[in-house]
Amino acid sequence: MVPIWIYAVVAGIVISALMAIKTGREERQLEMESIEREGEIYLKRLEEEKEKREDLRATGE
Repeated sequence: MVPIWIYAVVAGIVISALMAIKTGREERQLEMESIEREGEIYLKRLEEEKEKREDLRATGE
């Protein structure tokens, strides 16, 4: 017969593993969202610079 505390330890390990997996997924999701926001900001800046250059060329001609 197996002592009940062994079942409790095994259950704790399983719960801990599941929580680690869940936390890892959430962190990856947040990281991806952050990367997407940074990418959008970068692309917006590139577009603004392009517009400024086009305006300078148009007024310079």
